[in-house]
Amino acid sequence: MLAANVEKEPTFWQSVMEIDWKVVGKATNETLYMLGYSLLFTVILGLLLGVLLFLTSDKQLLGGKFYARIIYGALSLLVNVLRSVPFVILMILIMPFTKFLVGTKIGVVGAIPPLVVAAAPFFARLVESALREVDRGVIEAATAMGASKGMIVLHVLLREARTGLIAAVTITAVTLVSYTAMSGVIGGGGLGDLAMRYGYQRFMIEVMAVTVLLMLILVQILQMVGDALVRYFSRR
Repeated sequence: MLAANVEKEPTFWQSVMEIDWKVVGKATNETLYMLGYSLLFTVILGLLLGVLLFLTSDKQLLGGKFYARIIYGALSLLVNVLRSVPFVILMILIMPFTKFLVGTKIGVVGAIPPLVVAAAPFFARLVESALREVDRGVIEAATAMGASKGMIVLHVLLREARTGLIAAVTITAVTLVSYTAMSGVIGGGGLGDLAMRYGYQRFMIEVMAVTVLLMLILVQILQMVGDALVRYFSRR
């Protein structure tokens, strides 16, 4: 009699069906918002930084000059330092800068500056590596034809390295997905915050499973799109 009155715990799939999907949808939109804006600013800043690193390195267009060595050394040190700091620690360290820049330290908007600061140096190194793969003979031919340094960068370097740059953007986007999840540890919003507040703190394993699945799907989509673009431009 007593055993018959004991309520059975819901199964995993029953718990999944009882999830508030509006909350999951909101968290997904926040993750996409953070990913979109942080990737945009990362590509802009990282591309400029990567090109400058390449141009001022030895045996390149600006390499060998005294000021170029100073610029390359300073930028290379900055990139290495920022890349060596774990993202969660970096996010806490630059909170005053984040507050000054966007007016808040937490939330979706507050997570974007740390995401850019963490990802831009990473992307810059990928850009530098992609540009080093460009055939030096092409650069020398453009120089012999009287092309300016700006024209060489825009019409030779970036054009010849576009497949490598697309691959670099893809890798950076996937990395940013994991960073957005880590930002949830200190209230950054998105799927990471949802997994932290519900999946970890409230022991709702089904919420954790759903957030992980959604992030896996997002990463897979990004990788498939990036690979398709690389194949397309490789043929061209």
